[in-house]
Amino acid sequence: MEFPENLLYSEEHEWVRDEGEQVTIGITDFAQSQLKDIVYVDLPEIGSEYKKGESIGVVESVKTVADIFSPVTGKVIEKNLKLKDHPEWVNTDPYGKGWLLRMELKDRDELKELLSSGAYQGIVSKES
Repeated sequence: MEFPENLLYSEEHEWVRDEGEQVTIGITDFAQSQLKDIVYVDLPEIGSEYKKGESIGVVESVKTVADIFSPVTGKVIEKNLKLKDHPEWVNTDPYGKGWLLRMELKDRDELKELLSSGAYQGIVSKES
């Protein structure tokens, strides 16, 4: 299981790549491994605004349906449209081609509340 050092993590199993005024968001390798074969990803509309902790979409697998929670407050500026035809990328490349969306940050200080790779690994080890 991968836990890239250059990312931040939420306790709800989303990852965040800090890109200055923007962030890229996806679900972690652990989350996709728990969901198994992902068959559909429902993402929010561009321009939608969300507060940290709000549901911003859904990932469906053959096993279950899981909410995606916003790890930060901000506005959706891009979504990975290729996931419509390739939802399996969330399984095969969760930190690359399987990214979900990009947001314009409302409050950079919220990034300080997210977990480092090591802290997130500690949470995962308790859950698995």
